[in-house]
Amino acid sequence: MYKTLYTREYQQMLALLRAKRADAQVSQVELARRLAWTQADVSKCETGVRRLDVIELRIWLKALGCELADFVRELDSSSPQLLDQA
Repeated sequence: MYKTLYTREYQQMLALLRAKRADAQVSQVELARRLAWTQADVSKCETGVRRLDVIELRIWLKALGCELADFVRELDSSSPQLLDQA
């Protein structure tokens, strides 16, 4: 089975997630508090150690004041330069 975890596209998604959190001026600790997770869990997701399923992604984005559909549109139109922002 093809593993997307190691693709450029997955890395772009992670970079966009980190950028959304930074834009919202929310620390990993604060995001973890909002999600009732640990900071380590947030870090693992942001670095690709732990995958987010679509439901978790939606909850994560809501905690940052973002909508899933907007995130997907932005990800779909993102360019490889997004990786340089991580």
